[in-house]
Amino acid sequence: MSAPLRPRPAAPGVAVPQGPAAPGVPFVLPAQLTVGVIGAGRVGAVLGAALVAAGHRVVAASGVSGATRARIALLLPDAVTRSATSVAREATDLLLLAVPDDALAGVVAGLADTGALHPGQVVAHTSGAHGLTVLAPAAAVGARPLALHPAMTFTGTPDDLSRLAGISYGVTASVELRAAAARLVADLGGVPEWVGETDRVLYHAALAHGANHLVTLVNEAADRLRDAGVTQPEKVLAPLLRAALENALRLGDDALTGPVSRGDAGTVRRHLARLAQTAPESVAPYLALARRSADRAIAAGRLRPVDAESLLDVLAGIHREVAA
Repeated sequence: MSAPLRPRPAAPGVAVPQGPAAPGVPFVLPAQLTVGVIGAGRVGAVLGAALVAAGHRVVAASGVSGATRARIALLLPDAVTRSATSVAREATDLLLLAVPDDALAGVVAGLADTGALHPGQVVAHTSGAHGLTVLAPAAAVGARPLALHPAMTFTGTPDDLSRLAGISYGVTASVELRAAAARLVADLGGVPEWVGETDRVLYHAALAHGANHLVTLVNEAADRLRDAGVTQPEKVLAPLLRAALENALRLGDDALTGPVSRGDAGTVRRHLARLAQTAPESVAPYLALARRSADRAIAAGRLRPVDAESLLDVLAGIHREVAA
């Protein structure tokens, strides 16, 4: 377990009066923020702890489950556990909403309806899929809406704090709030990546496709190695997958190797035949990824169209069989 971060002074700032800033006038955050966290799960509790380490005060957090309350006690020991409405009222400077995507709109609307939000308060959510539209009820009462999504996977433990340094945050903010948003991301140790309101869903789809499906793919490979008699698949996969990931990030499509990139139709056919016998549930994902890999290899010049013909015929034929 990582050692707790030692609080450091927050970036300079000046307090501003409550109420919306004039259009076009940059909003400046106070030097020390009074923060509340609604949804102190894996993401909310860790970001709250990072804000404390930056010199801010997390005064209240909400949590219902035993795991959430334990996480608040561990990562936010100075915060009191309150209802979501009470947390919103006590978060005079920044209210952090770290609730599930599908619950976010209801939470925001409920807080606005109960009068828990107030003018001048920054209301930020950590959803990658949503932008500012979901915060419209907060903006309607004079709060300042902010979409602030950390591009990182979380365990909800102190170990996460050391992983925050240098990560990107998908940020959507009004012109007046951009400087304040950049300062807030800097306090968290990250780098802002500005994402347009209409691009939030695509941004989030890209991250989910890369990170979440990677976990599924790795576990699929590990399961098939076990089927092949390998007793420690993680030991076999670790160096191979680390090298593949590093090469992909560095070289793009030029990092692609293996039978698809060579157009080895016979090998791919045998892969699919054996998978159909041993793990038929793996045929469709293998087929989809092989076809997409072939398309990218051809487009990148890694696989000549003439060498790809037999491979594409195999993939198309198996696809028809699967569909049937």
